[in-house]
Amino acid sequence: MLYDKDIREPLFDFLEERYGKTRIIEEKRVGRSRADVMMIRPFSISGIEIKSDADTYARLKRQVKDYDYYFDYNYAAVGSSHGIHIREHLPEWWGIITVEQEENHVDCYVLREASPNPNRRLKAKLSLLWRPELAHIQKVNRMPMYQDKSKTFVIDKILSNVPEELLQKQISQELFERDYTAITETIQL
Repeated sequence: MLYDKDIREPLFDFLEERYGKTRIIEEKRVGRSRADVMMIRPFSISGIEIKSDADTYARLKRQVKDYDYYFDYNYAAVGSSHGIHIREHLPEWWGIITVEQEENHVDCYVLREASPNPNRRLKAKLSLLWRPELAHIQKVNRMPMYQDKSKTFVIDKILSNVPEELLQKQISQELFERDYTAITETIQL
């Protein structure tokens, strides 16, 4: 039986090997759910929900709705006990990664590759960024800074002034460079 803690490191190694340049951010609040994993890639963000062999599907419906609002692609990484039935609980655009215990190691397999998420809202995705990250996007796009305006106002201005393809790349770049150790100093400036 694989538990969440048994799945994470082998999964992260697998994702890096399969998808190349990635950054993993764990335990990110999205809507009313907590995304187990955000996988940042140069032009997209994937949400990954881990369902260990000890987990149930009790919260999955709500998690799917929340993940679909924020991420370009979504995956369920599941222990082998869920491999057969997980398809019944996920939309067709969700990818499925099975995680199986072998003799002395854990293996990951793509059961179904994710398709682009038709429900993702760019405004929600942009809200994953911190205020200083949004300010940097404003700066590189030569936009006014709107320092006294709300985060929602700033996001709306960015959405109306930056082409989506460019913005996708810039969001990923900000998340690649996110520094959790320096944010306290940045916020205090």
